[in-house]
Amino acid sequence: SSSSSSSSHKSSRNNEDWTVCNRCETYRPPRAHHCRVCHRCVRRMDHHCPWINNCVGELNQKYFIQFLFYTGLASLYAMGLVLTTWLWPVDSVGAEGSASGHPLRTAHRIILLVESILFGLFVTVIFYDQLVSIITDETPIEQLRNRLRKEPHREVSHAE
Repeated sequence: SSSSSSSSHKSSRNNEDWTVCNRCETYRPPRAHHCRVCHRCVRRMDHHCPWINNCVGELNQKYFIQFLFYTGLASLYAMGLVLTTWLWPVDSVGAEGSASGHPLRTAHRIILLVESILFGLFVTVIFYDQLVSIITDETPIEQLRNRLRKEPHREVSHAE
């Protein structure tokens, strides 16, 4: 039953016609969304990404995923470098001030390690979200629209 609803959902998408965008007043292809930052309609728009200063959509999602993958690898590399210098320090023997700089270097290593871990986790979550979007063939905007359509309209109670 889920496969039949999925195929009917996909076929209904293919039957959609072009519409006119009420914001930019141009023809909008099916499954397009208007970006408030770029001021244009983007087919299968995922989001507007400030890192690449562009919308992530049908034509550049592959490159965005590659960007995320290599950024995640860079975070892993940074974690490895920080851990390597922490576990196997290369201190010059007899250098002046090496003992006084040790707590500062330890604090610096901790900050760099926490930063690379947090950045790596952030990139991993976005990468996972992109893969789910590809597997389900739905952008997050479409997922939100479908969730709002399926959710029963609840009465909002206001305290008086």
